[in-house]
Amino acid sequence: SGSGTSGEPAAAEITAADLSGRTGQAELPAIEEKVSQIRIYSGNRFEAVQSAEAGAVAAVLGLSATYAGQGFGAEPDSLAPLLVPALSYSIFPPAGTDPAEAYRKLRVLSEEDPELRIVWDPHLREIQAQLMGEVQIEVLKSVIAERFGMDVEIGSGRIMYRETIASPVEGAGHFEPLRHYAEVHLLMEPLPAGTGIIYDTAVSTDELDLNWQRLIIGNLMEKRHLGVLTGSPLTDVKITLIAGRTHLKHTEGGDIRQASLRAVRQGLMKAQNVLLEPYFDFVLEVPPEHIGRAIYDVKAMHAGFEGPEELAGNMVIRGRAPVASMQDYQKTLLSYTRGRGKLSCRACGYFPCHNTAEVIESIAYEPERDVENTPDSVFCSHGSGVIVKWDKSDGFMHLDSGLKISGGEVSQESQPKLRGGSLDLDERELEAIMLREFGPAKRPVFTPVVYEYGKARERRSEASRREYLIVDGYNVIFAWEELKKAAAADIGAAREALWDLLANYRAYQGCETVLIFDGYRRPGPQAADERGGVRIMYTKQGESADLYIERLVREMRKDYAVSVVSSDAMIQLAALRNGVRRMSSRELQDEIGRAGTEISEIISRHAPQRIKLADAVRITKKDK
Repeated sequence: SGSGTSGEPAAAEITAADLSGRTGQAELPAIEEKVSQIRIYSGNRFEAVQSAEAGAVAAVLGLSATYAGQGFGAEPDSLAPLLVPALSYSIFPPAGTDPAEAYRKLRVLSEEDPELRIVWDPHLREIQAQLMGEVQIEVLKSVIAERFGMDVEIGSGRIMYRETIASPVEGAGHFEPLRHYAEVHLLMEPLPAGTGIIYDTAVSTDELDLNWQRLIIGNLMEKRHLGVLTGSPLTDVKITLIAGRTHLKHTEGGDIRQASLRAVRQGLMKAQNVLLEPYFDFVLEVPPEHIGRAIYDVKAMHAGFEGPEELAGNMVIRGRAPVASMQDYQKTLLSYTRGRGKLSCRACGYFPCHNTAEVIESIAYEPERDVENTPDSVFCSHGSGVIVKWDKSDGFMHLDSGLKISGGEVSQESQPKLRGGSLDLDERELEAIMLREFGPAKRPVFTPVVYEYGKARERRSEASRREYLIVDGYNVIFAWEELKKAAAADIGAAREALWDLLANYRAYQGCETVLIFDGYRRPGPQAADERGGVRIMYTKQGESADLYIERLVREMRKDYAVSVVSSDAMIQLAALRNGVRRMSSRELQDEIGRAGTEISEIISRHAPQRIKLADAVRITKKDK
């Protein structure tokens, strides 16, 4: 813990260790438990003993919070595993198995073997295993089947990328909704490869109380920071607290957390970001007649290498290459050398990616749409919170850190000071910012943006893709008064009525439309039907519409401009998390009403002719 108010070290001497009582990752709290029995095993038999001498191998009972490599009492934990997995594989439990229950079981294996890392990805909502390759995959599948009776499927491996920065940058975060206040300024600097993330402070306790500094550093240490190129974990960065401001009455712990995390993200958005990928140190041994092919392959893998040199009648090449390039080379080598070639690889760390542009394009991560890791700040204007985009927020910060960064060199020109002038935004200036950044008040939740961070990248416009409308059926039925009355008499008739309305709307708008009904309690598998271009889906027994819609959104959002219709909070949250347009049930009712009015007007303009609905739709599109 910190040294208190008396005898505190100078500001430059206060480190992250002083602030948090920790020197690396957050330590687990001390746990006191009693060993109920000590056993010495011999095969399947054991002997219960009162004590175990030094050097003995024993088993203890009665402990509930143990893990592999843990030291008891004064004994430190063992060193971290030397082998760090470079690939991530998706694990798919058998059909009908609850993924959360499957994950709890598989976590047991991860606790028993530190080199086997099994995690839950909240964004993809799937179980992932971080493994070294195909041999470990087969062993894992066999162990899961034997221990838990589950025949799991394991997907293809994905490279585990990392991100860092190339030069120092200042990040600032401000969080000030009504009756809340916090502002944090951070200096982010690159570190040598393999260092990880280091936290420090350069703020005097006269400028910011030690308890707030501890809270800022603690919040930063607990968060797994993501880069802005691909959303991969951040590494090899030193984050230093250089300025901060709180309010005596309105600042709470959550405000500090929001400002701190926004400061990190804003700094990354302004920084020169570098994508890192895992590399192998390799030794390639081939017969002399195949050395030409081996050198050609090594160059094609973007490897740096030495040699070749002769060893025991064979030619040997030593070098370093990206894991992505060497992932399947063992099979190729055995094929063209007829089993005489040898390849040994060892993970050697992360280095700049050899095909950065291609990886960024394939992952298509958009940091400004990652609402859980936003870089924007919140300011207060005339009694309400206003979001200011990350590239404009520096001009509204209340503190000037006094930091100057030029040519990669960092200098402190002055002590942090409060900016002059009013802390409130002018109303006209605020309206201009909101109009420029977000467009008119009536707009979709997400609008296509072109943004710059590091190197400018353009995204395909939502308008260039076909529209895909996903409708939460029962939510809409019970939100519309007429359908709700129909459902009270006959739920099937209400479903048919909604289906017909959507068919007309779909023909008029030309959008792909799917109507989802919750079949959670309905016995039987998933069912589907189609009429008038509208697909209707009943989820299978035990599956809610929420989960089905979220899964469908993830599948369709890359190829379609997706809109989700529901007033259900969970479904709207899922739409927000996946960056697609949200529409309430009432809004859909208004849209369908407007479409019906426009169709009626088209029909009346072309009277006294009698035209069909399809013809009216074609005429409407022609008029447009």
